[in-house]
Amino acid sequence: MPGKTLLIPTADGQADAFAAFPEHGGRHPGVLLYPDAFGIRPVLRDLALELAGHGYYVLVPNFFHRHGPTPVVKLPEYIGEEARPELVARLMPLIKAHTAERVLSDADAYLRFLTTQPEVGAGPVAVTGYCIGGLLAMRTAAAHPGQVAAVAGFHGPVGADGPDRRRLLSRLTARVHLGHAETDMTPETLGELNRELDAAGVDYTSEIYPGTVHGFTMSDTDAFNPSALRLHWERLLPLLGHTLGNR
Repeated sequence: MPGKTLLIPTADGQADAFAAFPEHGGRHPGVLLYPDAFGIRPVLRDLALELAGHGYYVLVPNFFHRHGPTPVVKLPEYIGEEARPELVARLMPLIKAHTAERVLSDADAYLRFLTTQPEVGAGPVAVTGYCIGGLLAMRTAAAHPGQVAAVAGFHGPVGADGPDRRRLLSRLTARVHLGHAETDMTPETLGELNRELDAAGVDYTSEIYPGTVHGFTMSDTDAFNPSALRLHWERLLPLLGHTLGNR
């Protein structure tokens, strides 16, 4: 699959991004893919290329672009448990600085850029994300109810919005899939979240992936779970196919 590096104009400067799209010409449904906190790197490019192989134009932005181009924090080739605490400590100030206002301002810019690419067809788009990117995906979908037809989040902190969570869920019109790690969500907290989704009238699936820890989709970390990554594709691809008409 072809891939290229792009610059997205935003209200606070240019955000670097990676785009992947099918080899054959024509126009394809658009997908905005938010990476995890470690950012754009080979494993994220591989996920985007895999998704593009199923007929989508996939845009992966560097949402920490205010702090520099990716990689904002230098990463080892493999993120083992011994490296994670220091990396997370360096990233945490960036996460805290990425306010809801910045998230929504950037989301406007990303979607505007995505939908004006010559390879992207008219019609609704989808948003997906990993780790904190799952939360950004949900916020993006809630802010663009007429444009985002599907949203998915994997090992994302969707419970982190606290009192604002119900308000966020109430604005969703997209179909939703949430794939949680066992270490992120207990059956009790899953039940609470799902009851809130029910109360908001959201069309969703929300489940704990068996035997997983936070980060289970990322093959460059020791959290990686190959079975859970396969399940992620088994959930994500039908969701996109049904909502974007790309079956």
